[in-house]
Amino acid sequence: MNENTLRFTRIFEAPRQLVFSCMVEPEHLTHFWGPAGVTTPLDTITVDARVGGAFTTVMVNNRDGSTYPTSARYVEVTPPERLSWIEDHSGMTVTITFTELGSRRTQVDIEQTNVPEPMLDPAAQAGFLTSLDRFETYLAQHAGAHR
Repeated sequence: MNENTLRFTRIFEAPRQLVFSCMVEPEHLTHFWGPAGVTTPLDTITVDARVGGAFTTVMVNNRDGSTYPTSARYVEVTPPERLSWIEDHSGMTVTITFTELGSRRTQVDIEQTNVPEPMLDPAAQAGFLTSLDRFETYLAQHAGAHR
């Protein structure tokens, strides 16, 4: 594996369509996007989920108000199976594959390539994992409504 490639896998107790929708609808993203300790206000999220479309967010540090803007362009959008984008500022490519494991479980595989050095730090990876924890909590609260 290339040293500038990271891979993460999680299994969520939620239908694949819901998991995919949460990743492309700002009304969902605002509740979990970013690591623990940040919020991403709804009015700072843009999602144009089509090839060439924009994906932008601004995470706000809950402690000191620092902001962390991100902008990217989608390079693949295949609902509800795959999403891929390239971040404008870093050139990092993020590819997410959503695999249905029965009607109520979804495996999410995230591959990040061309990862900038600071994001390879174990502390940065731990922060990213807290964003997946937040996503899991959010899905648990909403999966029951999508039976």
